[in-house]
Amino acid sequence: MALLKEKRALITGGTSGLGRQIALTFAEEGASVAIMGTNQERGNFVLESLKESKISDDQKFWFDTVNVANTKEVNQSIESLMKEWSGIDILVNCAGITRDTLFMKMSEDDWDQVIDTNLKSVYNLSHALVRPMIKARKGKIINVASVIGLTGNAGQVNYSASKLGMVGFTKSLAKELGSRNINVNCIAPGFFETPMTNVLTEEQRKGILNKVPMGRLGTPKEIAHAAIFLASHMSDYVTGQTLTVDGGMIA
Repeated sequence: MALLKEKRALITGGTSGLGRQIALTFAEEGASVAIMGTNQERGNFVLESLKESKISDDQKFWFDTVNVANTKEVNQSIESLMKEWSGIDILVNCAGITRDTLFMKMSEDDWDQVIDTNLKSVYNLSHALVRPMIKARKGKIINVASVIGLTGNAGQVNYSASKLGMVGFTKSLAKELGSRNINVNCIAPGFFETPMTNVLTEEQRKGILNKVPMGRLGTPKEIAHAAIFLASHMSDYVTGQTLTVDGGMIA
């Protein structure tokens, strides 16, 4: 359908998991796609996959190794990208990590790493791109949070706090930018088949599935489809919302 034809998208965490699938699906819908990640080898591999997924010779692809929690690195990378592309229409903040442990055992470093990577990165990327979007009077910002931010989960105080912070960020920024024709929305995934869930024991997996009415983990492609909706013209009158994609887990 080429829903993103002639659009330019930047996706953090685009070298693995949900971010990688969103990047590939955006390319399949006609977008030029830039990705940020921390692993050069994985980034180069995804870059080649993006080129194979393109539907038009006009599409461009770009990768940079960036610590998205580092404001200076992000600003330098965005400056370089903007010189090449002159603008970004869609930002997907998908970078995320976990450092799970019970709160009484959680170190300050466990807290800081998760908050900085998951939440400060959303500030860094959005802050770097909001002025160009305002100038262009258009843009879509999509923040990939988690249902854990909405429900909480034992052993994930840091992760839950970072993801709920993204929801509040989304609602507030949407109110600021709505008059500028910029949409800011959030996706809250449930449990999906990704490297993060691949480490679950069989018992843990069974416990999760018992909470999911649809009885299965989601596929990364199903999150990508939600991102396509929020990135395309189909969501032009949708802003400040959190779309849960969780198989009915918190329905």
